[in-house]
Amino acid sequence: MILEICSVKIWKRPSVRRPGRFCGGRKRTVLGKMRKNYIMKKIVSLLLALTMALGLAACGGAASSSVASSAAASSEAVSEAASSEETVSEPLSATEALRIAGLKGPTTMGLVNLLSMESDGTASMDYDLQLYGAADEIVPLLMKGELDMAAIPANLAATLYQKTSGGIEAVAVNTLGVLYVVEKGDTVQSMADLKGRTILSTGKGTTPEYVLRYLLTQNGIDPDKDVTIEYYSEATEVTAQMANAEDAIAVLPQPYVTAAGLQDDTLRVALDLTEEWNKVCDTQLITGVTVVRKEYAEEHPDVVAAFLADYAKSVDAANTDLDGTAALCEEQGVVAKAAIAKKALPNCNIVCLTGDDLKTNASAYLQVLFDADPKAVGGAMPGDDFYWTAE
Repeated sequence: MILEICSVKIWKRPSVRRPGRFCGGRKRTVLGKMRKNYIMKKIVSLLLALTMALGLAACGGAASSSVASSAAASSEAVSEAASSEETVSEPLSATEALRIAGLKGPTTMGLVNLLSMESDGTASMDYDLQLYGAADEIVPLLMKGELDMAAIPANLAATLYQKTSGGIEAVAVNTLGVLYVVEKGDTVQSMADLKGRTILSTGKGTTPEYVLRYLLTQNGIDPDKDVTIEYYSEATEVTAQMANAEDAIAVLPQPYVTAAGLQDDTLRVALDLTEEWNKVCDTQLITGVTVVRKEYAEEHPDVVAAFLADYAKSVDAANTDLDGTAALCEEQGVVAKAAIAKKALPNCNIVCLTGDDLKTNASAYLQVLFDADPKAVGGAMPGDDFYWTAE
């Protein structure tokens, strides 16, 4: 009697690039279960075959050698299947995709490589990344529990912490200084040259407004009397206004500085506000942080930790793989053109500061804003529980 035992092919998830938009769903969770069930079925069937083989071997006869060989093959296959099973990581506590929102610009440029990680199977989970033009579109979704995480301006995170009675926690600093003063012409050489001028800007109530007001004040300029500041919802609106004015001055973040310069070669970067900040302050200028709803973090601390591990890799790719990151930025609508993203990325100061680095840098920055204007951070400094740490 000849007993034939088939070789085992371990199922492997195909690498599929998801087009169009940030999306997640439960695909990886379902496929992970399929793989685990498949492997377990193979182990059971192979163990049964091994038992039969050993029984036949006990009967002796000419078939014993063949059976022994088959039994050895079965044992090896079982070991391989078991080994493959061991490589399947423990499931995360959340089965749904992590819902995270970002703004068009540098904060989301650091997130886009999560997509390539998800498509090649190296991400820890599925991601439902949603893109918005202004922070005030994200806030109500976060507060209603329709988002789990968001990349938002640092001062807004502190304000939400106050409004939700501690219901928001910061998990990472995602960008440092990215603000610049740009102009048509050559009239601005220092902050003092802004006196008496009209300044176009985005980000009212968030980092651009409070950083600009702080720097004007530190340079002896009253932001309410000595300049006129016109705010727009999105940076693209600012660049459109600049195109229609001959002597326009604006505060813009990267990558919009790069985009505007490529569209109009008469634009000049007059001031780097990070350099101006460093002249009057000994803390890091922080643009954005990534926050999580406290309720979600308490229910799924393992998911938060896994996200941060993925995010660190995504940020590293954003700073080293400029071509790949730029292509993803265009594909997902984060930046209009890959060429713009590629040129801007080295100036976007994309980081992933967590733990003590997060708390040290963010708290120092928020203290500066609080001392200048308490309402900039929601009226009070956030407590230690504002900064998420792994248990």
